[in-house]
Amino acid sequence: MNKIYDIFVVGGGINGCGIARDAASRGYSVILAEKNDLSSGTSSASSKLIHGGLRYLENYEFALVRKALKERDVLIKIAPHIVRESRFLMPYNKGLRPIWMLRLGMWLYDNLYFSKYLKRSSFIRFASHPSKSTLLDSFTKGFEYSDCKADDSRLTILNAIDAKDLGAVVKTRTTVKSIKQVDSVWEIETIDSITDHQEAFKAKIIVNATGPWVDKFLQNGYKEPNVNNIRLVKGSHIVVKKMFEHDYSYVFQNEDGRVFFAIPWENEFTFIGTTDIDFNEDLDNFSASEKEISYICNSANNYFTNKISENDVISHWSGVRPIFDDSDKAAQKASRDYVIKKVDQDNDSVLINIFGGKLTTFRQLSEDVVDLIGPILGNTKSSSTSKAYLPGGNFLLSERKKLMSDLSKKYKFLSYDYLNNLFNLYGTRIDQVLKGVSKLDDLGINFGKNLYQSEVDYLMKEEFALFPEDITERRTKLYLFLDKRNLKDLDVYMAKKR
Repeated sequence: MNKIYDIFVVGGGINGCGIARDAASRGYSVILAEKNDLSSGTSSASSKLIHGGLRYLENYEFALVRKALKERDVLIKIAPHIVRESRFLMPYNKGLRPIWMLRLGMWLYDNLYFSKYLKRSSFIRFASHPSKSTLLDSFTKGFEYSDCKADDSRLTILNAIDAKDLGAVVKTRTTVKSIKQVDSVWEIETIDSITDHQEAFKAKIIVNATGPWVDKFLQNGYKEPNVNNIRLVKGSHIVVKKMFEHDYSYVFQNEDGRVFFAIPWENEFTFIGTTDIDFNEDLDNFSASEKEISYICNSANNYFTNKISENDVISHWSGVRPIFDDSDKAAQKASRDYVIKKVDQDNDSVLINIFGGKLTTFRQLSEDVVDLIGPILGNTKSSSTSKAYLPGGNFLLSERKKLMSDLSKKYKFLSYDYLNNLFNLYGTRIDQVLKGVSKLDDLGINFGKNLYQSEVDYLMKEEFALFPEDITERRTKLYLFLDKRNLKDLDVYMAKKR
């Protein structure tokens, strides 16, 4: 309790971790508390896209789209190992948005911000396109354009790692019980959900980055009644076996005005979504409903020759988006832009609340929040996060081929596919994952699907992993492959290491 931190961030999602990274990079003393694992909420349940948001154009949100397109280029530059270009196909569906509207949308998407890294859009005819056998014959033409795919939870965790390396304290499984102001300083009471150990901290600024829990935090932790700042919108996705052999992703239109994606995933699967429905359930216990799963399957069957049903769904996920509630628009029409609100307590201590936001714009949101904090704490140092590589991303896209060649020579006893998978997760930090490995046996225990002891040790030491699901669901996606026996062995091993 003697130390007074500059900033206490509540919430270990993409916004909280991004704010902690930006603030630590400017020299502030920072502590972040997350009640579960990092990225265990909405930040691991997105559509895994770094994109401008093509559908936001028809809502006239040109500023949001341009901001997101600009950030897309920034993230490709600072995290090229996990943010990668993907070509998307949008078929023209007669009776829905007219072809001229789609063409105009593509032109705007190309020209609102000129990307240094991605190819521009083009008109296509599916009869002469590599994907032609995938769609129903009624879809004869459409558009091809570029956006980026990214592992949302890895992006979140990389920000937390960088924040820690820059001096921030990152505490997972730590719930904030209460906050109160004493002598112009915030006093924060926390409890460790594993040990029940209670701890108190002091800070000048509190940032409420709890995502869909933002109002609940104000009600429970800050004792502020009648809080209704946000509208909760649920989005669900399903995972099925690979529906097509090519690497293109799809964006489709639905008759209800929504759009949805079908995206190749983890080499063996396709994930499809999302839904947009208002949410009023328990934030700590929900999943995709049967109605949502059926809706997604039926939507896909309107386009693909390969039909799917609820029985084909291998896995699914749901996330709740906290949208700032400023209108009565339908869920899919509500703005995805973020809102930052400062609650002035006195001249020295302030509570800042974050509402809404997109995965793509988290870095800009983080910069805006810390810019707001600067004058309060008497520090006007500008952000450098648009130029600073995230951990493992300190290479140029043009260098990747040579880096992989060098890794293959250095670790010639390991397969190229294994090294490539590691590089996609860890980038240039792969040498830390393989520290001390000079032969295959040095990798240690194989827990299944090439998840070795050396990687588990790295994730526990450097990436805040404590339990098997932290590794298999958020730092990798191996939950899709590992069986119960694998997970039991992993659990026993990690329990000994904790």
